[in-house]
Amino acid sequence: MAQSGKSSAKKSKPSYIYSIIGVALVLFSLGTLGLVVIHASKLSKYFKENIEIQVILRDNVKENQALALRDSIAHKPYIKSIEYVSKDVAADRFKKDFGEDFIQLLQYNPLYASINIKANANYVNTDSLKVIENNLTQQNIVREISYQRSLVQKLNENVNKIGMVILIISCLLALVVIFLIDNTIRLAMFSNRFLIKTMQMVGATRWFIAKPFDLRSIANGAISALIAIAGLVGILSFADKALPELNGLRDNMMIALLFLGMIVVGIFISLFSTHRSVMKYLRLKLDDLY
Repeated sequence: MAQSGKSSAKKSKPSYIYSIIGVALVLFSLGTLGLVVIHASKLSKYFKENIEIQVILRDNVKENQALALRDSIAHKPYIKSIEYVSKDVAADRFKKDFGEDFIQLLQYNPLYASINIKANANYVNTDSLKVIENNLTQQNIVREISYQRSLVQKLNENVNKIGMVILIISCLLALVVIFLIDNTIRLAMFSNRFLIKTMQMVGATRWFIAKPFDLRSIANGAISALIAIAGLVGILSFADKALPELNGLRDNMMIALLFLGMIVVGIFISLFSTHRSVMKYLRLKLDDLY
């Protein structure tokens, strides 16, 4: 009986390998989507926070008045960065960008001084920018507010559409992941059904029978997750070399949370499916195992 049990255990070992690889591939797919979501979010934030809002000042405004206005709004929650640009600085930048000295041609500087603002991503939407614009235009020294309104609207529309698509794909993939991992574990446990029943027939309790399988499932789930994480780290390393500009979009904290979530998901689903399979075979009669 003992020899038969050992023989059955040895024969079941290859199924664990296939199970680990199968779960690792599924977790790798889930992790890849997670990386896409993280980088898409960072990319959206990057574009939003690089939209410049120009607070154009009146022509007769003194520099100390402009600096006072800059300082008064610098502490606002929507401010990411703020800069005062004088008429002379604006002219120098225009000359550098376009290569033309229009002051020499016109004999005067037609540009206005401005306070250039880059807002936090959460405030870069049509409604929030409208409120900011209304508040700033109430200042007597402000001539007008200028920013790419159509770009802001288009950007937010596209972000919402992409977010909805990713949400739907994520939900579908999550269901597929649970289904595939559950089936993979159940197939792995199928080869152990006679061993489980034999242990029950010699008087072992359910907890005694399930414990080694549960512990093994925890280890297998963790190993699968680590294999998947290693694959994702390889992709990130390759991306760093192929596209160095992506380094600025890297959110190491979110990626670490993603990897931790993969380990938790791998262990939980593996443990749940394994324990359920063991209990199923314990409830079946011997003849039903064939």
